This record gives sequence, structure tokens and C-alpha cells, in this order.
Amino acid sequence: MYFIDVQGTLISDNDKSPLKGSIEFINMLNEKKIPYMVVTNNTKKKSKVFYSFLQDLGFNFDYGKYLDPLMLLESRVCKDSVAAYGAEEFLNTLVEMGYTLDYKNPKTVLLAIKEDFRPDEYAEIIDFLLAGASLVGMHETSIYAKNNKRYPGLGAILKLLEFATSVSYEVIGKPSDSFYEKALSLLQNQKKDISFTDIEMISDDVKGDLGGAKELGMKTSFVTSGKYKTQEEIVPFLKENLKPDFVYGNMQEILDKRKLEIA
Repeated sequence: MYFIDVQGTLISDNDKSPLKGSIEFINMLNEKKIPYMVVTNNTKKKSKVFYSFLQDLGFNFDYGKYLDPLMLLESRVCKDSVAAYGAEEFLNTLVEMGYTLDYKNPKTVLLAIKEDFRPDEYAEIIDFLLAGASLVGMHETSIYAKNNKRYPGLGAILKLLEFATSVSYEVIGKPSDSFYEKALSLLQNQKKDISFTDIEMISDDVKGDLGGAKELGMKTSFVTSGKYKTQEEIVPFLKENLKPDFVYGNMQEILDKRKLEIA
């Protein structure tokens, strides 16, 4: 059984096209009736819009097998008085969901990722946090990859702000326990009496997604088709207990291995 990341794993960080073997891997899981969840840190598009985008690319799976942080947001963050920072699409999505954006005296500072955080935004956020606002991240990725460039991920930005203000933060999406627990509960709709130890998490974010999955007892597969070019860039520097169980170049390699196991 699998939890499967999207950006950098199923689709390219550069042009959002399906990566080699990704559509075929999902098709194989469907054919063999192997339970899985597609778990993404999408925050820019409404959940059903991004799910439909994946369907249009050729990924064939039910909406019940999809989970992103926006689907949990309303249960975690009140809609009134939120200072939100991230891509314009994210801010627009929040407004469409009924959130009131407040950049004067917010109760919550809510962060998603973008490549161009400005120094004056950091200054504003710090003032809000020191005045008593809570800090919430939509996810906790280590690196943000876009247009063949790599930027500090939201996890790195959250840790920067925590260090600057001593305000701890909460995380809605991966790799938070609550997100993975929700994904597990949805997976149990496909097969009952399963636990994290029955699941293999596949992702290109070895520090974020896979680290959290490993701590919950999941097997982890790291693909170097996204944030990292080779495993040598990151794996040797991880704590031994957080190193991935398997490393692959892309989903095609996992598919080929799975076919051999089935045969």
C-alpha cells in the first residue's frame, strides 16, 4: 500500500507534465487493486481543481484517494483575521474559501510557499508574531523547486521565523502527523485494519515528506526526479534513522521493481 507525493514525483516541477512511469504506476495499482492515496502539498489551486488537473494529465484515480492541506484547513484555522502569505493563487483560494485576510491585527499568520518572499514581509510577519499571533504553515517542505531553481522550502522559512521570534508553529499538510493520520483513515476506506507500518511513502522530499513518514513507521522511497538531482546531495547528511529505505531515479524504476515482485 502506498502514499504517493505529486510534485517532483508524479509530475515535473518545471512544466507539470507527468514524469516517466507515473501514470503507468497508478494504472498498475488500479489494475492490481492495491490501496493507495495521492497526497500532495498543493495550496495554489482549490482541491477539486487540482485533482481535475491531474485527471486531465491522464492520472486515473477517484477523488476519495486524494488529499491536500486545503482539505484540512477549515478544521485547523479559523476563518477570521488571518494574515496570509504565499502565491497570489493561494491568497485568492483562501478568499474563495471564506477567509478574512487581516494585515493589521491578525490572530493567525498563515504561510504557503512562493519564490519571492520579501524582507519587508518577514518584518511584518515578525511583528505580528511578537504581538501574539499564532504561526501556521500549510506544509513543511525542505526545498521549493521551480524553473530549474531551488529555493528554501516552507519548512526552512517556518524554522527561520521560529528562531527569530521563539514562536512555535503548526503544520497542516505533510509531514504533520495529523495529515498522515487523515490519509491513513481515508486509506482504511479501501482496506480495513491497516496501520502506518503497512504503507510505503514515495516522494522527492526526503527531509520533509519522508522524514515524517519514517518517524510514523512507514517504509520510505526517495525519488530523485524532483528537488534533488542525486541522492548524494542529501542522503549522506541525514540522521541514520531518517534515511530512506529505497532510492530510485523515478516512478518508472519503482514500477519495474513492482512488476518483478508480482511476477
